[in-house]
Amino acid sequence: MSKLNWKNLSLAAVLSLTMLLAACGGNDGKSIELVYVEWDSEIASTHVIGKVFEDLGYDVTLTPIDNAPMWGAVANGEADGMVAAWLPATHAEQIAEYGDSVVDLGPNLEGAKTGLVVPAYMTVDSIADLDAYADELGATITGIEAGSGVVTAAEAAVDTDYANLAGWDVVPSSSGAMATALGEAINNEEPIVVTGWDPHWKFASYDLKYLDDPEGTFGEAQHISTMVRQGLQEDDLDAYTVLDRFNWTSADMEEVMLNVQEGTSAADAAAAWVEANADRVSEWTAGVE
Repeated sequence: MSKLNWKNLSLAAVLSLTMLLAACGGNDGKSIELVYVEWDSEIASTHVIGKVFEDLGYDVTLTPIDNAPMWGAVANGEADGMVAAWLPATHAEQIAEYGDSVVDLGPNLEGAKTGLVVPAYMTVDSIADLDAYADELGATITGIEAGSGVVTAAEAAVDTDYANLAGWDVVPSSSGAMATALGEAINNEEPIVVTGWDPHWKFASYDLKYLDDPEGTFGEAQHISTMVRQGLQEDDLDAYTVLDRFNWTSADMEEVMLNVQEGTSAADAAAAWVEANADRVSEWTAGVE
């Protein structure tokens, strides 16, 4: 579409056209782009907050992206924000690299955890004793995306922290492939060790347990934080305010994740949660047009 030549319009025409554009522009024609890594937890949270912005009249873009580029996109201003920063351990490398270039709005979920997870029917309870299953498991731990914090920690467990795991391999895949492998093993009552985290729907679907981590490789309880680009507060105070207020619980997130896992689209699962939790959402959007 060619650009309008404002100089050739009469003052009345300019005023009329300006009013028409404003009326058609939704929330003043505002748009927002959020990026997220395709972990079940981040799919849930990003689609929920995206639906909130959609209901506020924003043109919303949700972009799935790998872990490191997610941080880079917010740091360089290509994206407005993300609600997927696992701290202090999982994304320690990314916060060290990009922390000075993003704005940390603080936790949106407390009590997150990562570690090695096994079916409850396995008789091992500690990473220090996992070598008892070396033959049955082929000395293999099933991971998610290479470079993710939980995979990096699992590699440290194998390479340096646990002598009993010398010779073991951490095999990266994806969060979806990990969940599929876990489900198949449980259906066959076979042993399996996966890189796990919660909130995650698998804990609602299967009887699982974390292996004790006496060396502290996976760290203590974590939180998930919201990060936005520098300048967002000045450019769009409403968007900044909603993202700053966004917070929910593990139970909330797992409700959305489980619905998605059972076949509901992420958009529909998010919309259902937003509709059922209008009071909570109103706390995030109070005073925002």
